[in-house]
Amino acid sequence: MSSTWASPPAIFKMALACVFFSFFFLMTTIPVDALGSTDTITSGGDNGRSGYQTNHNMDPAVVGSDQFGILWKQKLLGNYRGANEQIFSQPLVYTPGDTQFVYIATTMNIVYKMNAKTGEIVASRTLHIPFLVADLDGCLDINPLIGVTATGVIDPATGTWYLTAKTYRDQSDQEKGRLNGRYYIHAIDVNTLAEKPGFPISLEGIAARNNPSRVFQGGNHHQRPALIQEGGYIYAGFASHCVQYNFTGWMIGWDGSGKLVEQYTMQGGPEPVDKKGGGIWMSGGGISSNGAGSLFFGTGNGYASQLHGTPVPGRQPPTALEEAVVNMRIQGDGKLEVVDFFMPWEKEALDGADKDLGTSPVVLLPSQFSCPAAARMGVITGKSGKTYFLNMDDLGGYSMGPNKLDAVPQVTQNQNSVFAGAGVYPLEGGYVYVNVVQFPTVIFKHSCGADGKPVFTKVGETPEKTAFVLGVGHGTTTSLNGQAGTGLLWVSDVQGFNLRVYEAVPKNGFVKLIKTANIPGTTKFTRPVFGDGRAYIGTNQGLLYALGSPVNPPLSCSSPYDFGTVIAGQTSAVKTISCKANINTQVTSIELSAQNNFQLSGLPNLPAQVAKDQNITFQATFKPSGPGPLSDDVYLNTTNAVANFSPNTPVSLKGVGETEGPTLQVTPNTITFNGVITGEQVGGVNETFLIINQGNGPLTVAGYDYSTTGETGPYGAETGPGKVGPFTFYSLPQSIPGKSQQSVTINFDPTASGNYAVFLKVRSDGGNKLLNVFGAAGTQPKALLEFEKIDGTGWVPFSNSTPFSFGDVIQQQTRNLKVRLTNTGGPSAGSLSVTVSKPPVGAGVVGARNSVDLGEGTLLRPGESQTAVVYCSVPKSQVNVPSYKATAVWTMNTGDPSFGKQVMQFECNAIAQQVGPLQANGSAQYPYVGCYKENNPGRQLQTQVYGAADNNNGKCLTACAARGFAFAGTQYHTECWCGPKVPTLKVDDVECDFDCGGDSTQTCGGNGYFDNGAYISLFADVSKFDPNTPPTSSVSSSSSAGPPLPSATAIDPGNADYESIGCYTEATQGRALSTLGVAADDLTIGKCLTACAGFKYAGAEYARECWCGNTIAATAQKTLDTQCNMVCSGNSTQYCGAGGRLNMYQLRSSVVSSTSSSVSSSASSSASSSASSSGVSSSVSSSAVSSSVSSSSVSSTSAPVPTTTGVNAGNEKFESLGCYKEPAGSRLLPNLAVADATMTVARCLAACSSYKFAGMEYASECWCGNTLDQTMTTLIGECNMVCSGNKTEYCGAGNRLNVYGLRAVTSSSASSSASSSSVSSSVSSSVSSSVSSSASSSVSSSVSSSASSSSVSSSVSSSVSSSASSSSVSSSVSSSVSSSASSSSVSSSASSSASSVSSSSSVSSSVSSSVSSSASPTSTTPVVVGGDTNFTSIGCFTETTGRALSAKSFADDLMTVPRCLTFCSAYEYAGVEYGRECYCGNTIKTGSVNVTMADCKKVCMGDKLTFCGASSRLNMYRKSSSLSSGQFVASSSSSSSSVSSSASSSGSSSASSVSSTSSSASSTSSSASSTSSSASSATSSASSSSTSSSASTSSQPSTTASSSSSSSSTSSSTSSSSSPSSTAWKYLGCANETTPRALSVASVSGSMTIEKCQKFCVDKNLPLAGLEYGDQCYCGTALQQNSTVGFDGCDMTCTGNPSQTCGGNLRLSVYNYTQYVPPVIVPSVGTYLSQGCYTEATTGRALGGYTFANSTSMTVELCVTTCKNRGFSFAGVEFARECYCGNSVATTSTKRPNSECNKLCTGNQREFCGGSSRLLIYQDQPQNITTEGVPADGTTSTKKRRAAKGRL
Repeated sequence: MSSTWASPPAIFKMALACVFFSFFFLMTTIPVDALGSTDTITSGGDNGRSGYQTNHNMDPAVVGSDQFGILWKQKLLGNYRGANEQIFSQPLVYTPGDTQFVYIATTMNIVYKMNAKTGEIVASRTLHIPFLVADLDGCLDINPLIGVTATGVIDPATGTWYLTAKTYRDQSDQEKGRLNGRYYIHAIDVNTLAEKPGFPISLEGIAARNNPSRVFQGGNHHQRPALIQEGGYIYAGFASHCVQYNFTGWMIGWDGSGKLVEQYTMQGGPEPVDKKGGGIWMSGGGISSNGAGSLFFGTGNGYASQLHGTPVPGRQPPTALEEAVVNMRIQGDGKLEVVDFFMPWEKEALDGADKDLGTSPVVLLPSQFSCPAAARMGVITGKSGKTYFLNMDDLGGYSMGPNKLDAVPQVTQNQNSVFAGAGVYPLEGGYVYVNVVQFPTVIFKHSCGADGKPVFTKVGETPEKTAFVLGVGHGTTTSLNGQAGTGLLWVSDVQGFNLRVYEAVPKNGFVKLIKTANIPGTTKFTRPVFGDGRAYIGTNQGLLYALGSPVNPPLSCSSPYDFGTVIAGQTSAVKTISCKANINTQVTSIELSAQNNFQLSGLPNLPAQVAKDQNITFQATFKPSGPGPLSDDVYLNTTNAVANFSPNTPVSLKGVGETEGPTLQVTPNTITFNGVITGEQVGGVNETFLIINQGNGPLTVAGYDYSTTGETGPYGAETGPGKVGPFTFYSLPQSIPGKSQQSVTINFDPTASGNYAVFLKVRSDGGNKLLNVFGAAGTQPKALLEFEKIDGTGWVPFSNSTPFSFGDVIQQQTRNLKVRLTNTGGPSAGSLSVTVSKPPVGAGVVGARNSVDLGEGTLLRPGESQTAVVYCSVPKSQVNVPSYKATAVWTMNTGDPSFGKQVMQFECNAIAQQVGPLQANGSAQYPYVGCYKENNPGRQLQTQVYGAADNNNGKCLTACAARGFAFAGTQYHTECWCGPKVPTLKVDDVECDFDCGGDSTQTCGGNGYFDNGAYISLFADVSKFDPNTPPTSSVSSSSSAGPPLPSATAIDPGNADYESIGCYTEATQGRALSTLGVAADDLTIGKCLTACAGFKYAGAEYARECWCGNTIAATAQKTLDTQCNMVCSGNSTQYCGAGGRLNMYQLRSSVVSSTSSSVSSSASSSASSSASSSGVSSSVSSSAVSSSVSSSSVSSTSAPVPTTTGVNAGNEKFESLGCYKEPAGSRLLPNLAVADATMTVARCLAACSSYKFAGMEYASECWCGNTLDQTMTTLIGECNMVCSGNKTEYCGAGNRLNVYGLRAVTSSSASSSASSSSVSSSVSSSVSSSVSSSASSSVSSSVSSSASSSSVSSSVSSSVSSSASSSSVSSSVSSSVSSSASSSSVSSSASSSASSVSSSSSVSSSVSSSVSSSASPTSTTPVVVGGDTNFTSIGCFTETTGRALSAKSFADDLMTVPRCLTFCSAYEYAGVEYGRECYCGNTIKTGSVNVTMADCKKVCMGDKLTFCGASSRLNMYRKSSSLSSGQFVASSSSSSSSVSSSASSSGSSSASSVSSTSSSASSTSSSASSTSSSASSATSSASSSSTSSSASTSSQPSTTASSSSSSSSTSSSTSSSSSPSSTAWKYLGCANETTPRALSVASVSGSMTIEKCQKFCVDKNLPLAGLEYGDQCYCGTALQQNSTVGFDGCDMTCTGNPSQTCGGNLRLSVYNYTQYVPPVIVPSVGTYLSQGCYTEATTGRALGGYTFANSTSMTVELCVTTCKNRGFSFAGVEFARECYCGNSVATTSTKRPNSECNKLCTGNQREFCGGSSRLLIYQDQPQNITTEGVPADGTTSTKKRRAAKGRL
């Protein structure tokens, strides 16, 4: 392009169409034929990005007809690693010669040129290999490939297509990894797809012109916005992948020769380079231009945040352009200058919530939207849901409006986030369309106010909602050559109808839907792209769709024909309709579609032959039947002599009707009085309506008739003048002049609460009209204001004398709590309004998250609640500074007259962490003094005690205190210095800007805000230094020496246990070392060797990974040491391998073995302990371990055995409660007691001795508290960090705490008499074997106790013996527990055995243990309580809809099984659930089934040694008397649902037959040939009564053949109907709607009936169906917390069946599907067996072979079959819709509980398809499938588990 051009090519296209806007272009010299009149060469069709296009022959008559639809879909050619090509960049349409083409670029980096009419691929070219999303650490916004994702631009002057592509440095498809990613700019010839000279351009390593410290890294950045060409320059915007890594927003520009003209970063400094943000992505929308040299765009969130509430004018932009609309001016050389900006006043709050302003592009509005006060307007809407209407000549700056709010013409809050750019239709008054996620598209109409300012009024919406997930496309409109009345609104979406076309102008509040199309896989944020009468839409399934009229029109008619204004009943002048034949055709008929207002005449004799280029004519007239705009379509039907032409041609007719006489109109036609309080206002309340005479003549009213029944009457006279019930009509006119109107007042003054209605019929000589009037009156609403408790367990009612407290919040942490307002006035109360609300919104420590929640105007119906989040966010400060109290107030008033204006007070104790040695009062011995300049001159503190990657201030202060220094300082992240003398120069704290290597929340020195020096964070001993009178001489110190400074990088030689053996390559298959020891950003060789203790080899790789193993893989080879050249992430003086290279270490030979002729070793130990209140003794001994080898022997007498790490059981005061998670946004235990490098469990328990709970976290922190959130318990294995002061015990982990609680208090005395207690236990084991070697060992321990009051005994024994041709194994295990009591005795036993015999030698082992105890059980693991004197356990049962037990219930945090059984003593059944809930009933509801006891795994909150059900699982108990009579009661039964139990069963099998036990419940049965189990037996006795019951099962399969085989079968059947039956659904009642929705999982609307809603919900396997507003259906599994049945107001008839009721206004008619079948994990598909739930790999994918996704049809069967057909042995389903295949599972993928794979398959709601970053994995195991095709018992994984336990 010539550099003299002043506007982009797209502008000239619009100029050719004669409908562009004056401020968008300048005069140019571009030739007329350089661009086709129907081309689209830039995103949205114009550089203003309005999306309004007039030049594509989109006739509403054609688009709305049956002839318009999908013409073709073209499959793309690419296939990279089995993935589909995806089209995220928009197609472009261009006519380089006589033929129009579509240009496509995909995520596979392939570009295409297609014939626009046929879809034929004319040419294609691969630019690069694509970039793998697997390298982006879980960022799956675009998946699985990234290539071209931004819409390019075509320069018609040079025939060049510009675009960008992401790829890798290495194009051999070998080297991967994020940091090897690269971005290239391409210039492609539109004719040949060849590269233009000077291209491609690599962007890697370019420095920003405005901040050279910012360097572009292709792997970290993403180019998503559409490119723009302005004059001779092209510009592209860049952002990040999921706000990850160190990125910044970029604007990069270049010219046609390939020269970069601009590299501009949105982070202009002076902030450090790690301050990320300001990305330009705009959901793929384009950078916009006004055609006069200015570019506009929006940016995302960022973290420099230079403006903190201080107003800044737009003409003084900051250097960090985050959350902003930016105006950049193009200079003569292509460089850009920021000249104006707008930034929302709540910018920092938007950052914190990740609510980008720049999720949508800046749309420039055409000149029709001008007003005197703002000539040029634009619009942007962000993720916050706010639509900003902007003055593009004065964007508004930051906080420049009144009260420091936004200085923009208008801000409108939508109901949800917005990602799509606004649509624009400038005709017929001007409309703007905003596509809101999950809500209808909102329509605004433009006008100018009396003050000359623009006003945008919401006048309508679409009948349909956009998709529930984000992805609705950018707003798009068309008109036919700019003619009014031809506007269309196009909406593309990712769910429902993927393309919806509406009439552009709303009528009666809605736009009319005229066309829909299903386009599977429609890409998110896409928009239709237009050519000549065609629309093109790209998908993520490798297809491009074209829509249009299926064939060419045989006739060309000048449509539409406008007849102007005509009096109703009169006939207009005749217009001649002339149509020219495009081909030889025969016209068979000419018809009007409606025949109401237009007439045809002069029709030719039909059929009529019309030769090509001949005309056919006829006449039309307009005879309006009434006033207003009217239209109709004429269709000329033809039989064509040429193929591919349409069988009809439409012609549009339109006109406006008037009447000479009177014409009556009443508006609005419905009036509603809502929220009226009975008797509150004397005289009632008023509303008005208009009676209008639309005609020219005067109107006379004949009378007014009233009905209180309905529109059809009966009608009668009023009870008084204009009075009907509580309604009174005033000033009803008797006559109205022509073209006039009169307002009428209606008064509503009820004397009693209730619902009222009146229907008014107006009779006149201008016609009759109806008015519907409704009124609802109720009692006063009641306001209940509450604040969330700190621990989240409940709510605190508001008291104006007591502040709401956040408690203690530590620096750089935020605690969010909620304020809740509820209308508790009862069902008849009126709505509660918030009349005054002044939340503390701002930048303070305490504040409200926003001013919207609980804002003024909030309306709550009875029973409804709304919450608002208030936070205490303590800013980062240095440790060891004083704490302070932060406060805020919120003024509120409501419509509750008894509430009054209230001032809520909030308090927050802002706590700075106190570290290092502490004083008696808990404050630091070494408080923070300040930031001091280093080298001023020389070292300010002379002694360096260490340099460590895990450095923090507490560690350093402790070290300096131990050496007696008065001053301690941290510097350069990792260094600790001590000294006796205070440094010379104190500076501002901003100069100390380095975080500590071991704690990023602390500051450890710095290099200055402007990188201009070295600075140290200084602390001083309060006993030796007073900061107010700093000494000039040194303060005494006991030490002044430190270790030497770090040396140059080298290979670490190892430690006492390991020695370096050189550099090794990774294995060609698998890993050189099989086990990942640790992966950390502070890895050192020492840390790696510690992690691999117990392994023979340790290896450090890739700077941060440590691998362990006992063998080195055969394909791993030793190589040159120089190839291991990456320095360790935690120590720059050491090497830690490289990519595919390991620094390898091996156990030193002196540690492993020494040669000798014999080996023997022995060790023994014993331990005993006693306490004054109880006696506990134990002893453990082991001896006699020997082995012999015939050829040689090895002896070791001094080799140290690594001490294993375990969970410390506690002390005499505290006991271990397990591992707990930190809750989000708060602390599990709020009080920090101590944190340093010498942490042990004992030390923490001592520090927390005055609290109820203690917890160790992150190896070195100790936290205390008096409350504990039991829901935060997690797997004990997640607490895996060893204590910093004791490597043999665990001290939590990151966000994980080993928690200890006070032990239960028991009565005892020091003596071992009848009143004291003692416990004894012994364990012994022996193992002997003879296979050229023997070994034996024994271990015994005993603990004894006795008491005179009670005794309990139980025994369990099991034995397994087997023999094979080579060996035989026999083992036995026994244990007993006994107790006695004078009043009662309880005993239970269970046994099982299995044996198999064949000839062989034998190996035997036995283990026995016995425990006797008194007073209380001594079990350390939870058990199932067997029952009490009334109840007996009957197993673990599932919960069901409406509750399995529903008669009575209670719940609290002290739940135990005995409490529940006592509570339910009057009922047949009792059940404990979820650790804290108790339910009673006389029947178990159908649908609740008995499952494995392992499902009931949640401990009782009142007794952590017993189980209380689980989530949707109950430990079920039944009256023992009923069990003894063999009864079982259920609420309903049938032949397909039963529960049975057997006192005994046995099974035997031979080589040819199998017999086994079976049980069934709820149509589920299973059997297994090699399973033995014991149900239970229990006997209890007391002086007054005795009850006993027993049950046992045994299975003893035997085989006598030389080789053994076993078979088993498991079968299950589940049936449900996808169509509801009347008997399957139960009506629950009328429920109130809530925010969020009461039922929100799925929804549908339109022609609603009860049956339609029920079928929709049951098809999605959702048991609750709710109907609302007569036409809406919602589904879910449970009503939202604040929604309950029992309300009135369900009184609206169903739109699809008026005889039925479908809810009401904010009321739902709720139905329950009683045959609901909950989803399951599919156990197997063919020979593929479920392996359970696994995490995604930490790097790459768990399964990396092949992947695909299906958002509508994914099932386990589909995934497994696909993987099988592609030859993979593993298949995995993830995130409901994704499938992954592979031949191995990544080593970093770990198994998790099945409950974490909880997302339902998109193609089958009755089965699970993984979860978020969780895969359900299936493995091909044909050897474990029986002849019946079902999984066999003893699968490979089962055998391995058994072998690991020594039982095979």
